[in-house]
Amino acid sequence: MAKLQITLVRSLIGRNEKQRATVEALGLRKIRQSVVQNDSPAIRGMVNAVNHLVKVEEV
Repeated sequence: MAKLQITLVRSLIGRNEKQRATVEALGLRKIRQSVVQNDSPAIRGMVNAVNHLVKVEEV
C-alpha cells in the first residue's frame, strides 16, 4: 500500500477551527513537522481540505 509523507509548511495562525482540527487529525502540530500516513480516500480528503498548508510526497 502506498504511503504519503505530509509536511506542515504554513502556520495555523488565523485559520478557522475546521482547518486546525483537520491538521491536528493528520498528526501535525509544528511547522516543518512530517508524518507518514497510509494513502486512503479519507487521508486524501483531509489533505485536499488543507492543501494550502501542507506539502505531500509519495513515499
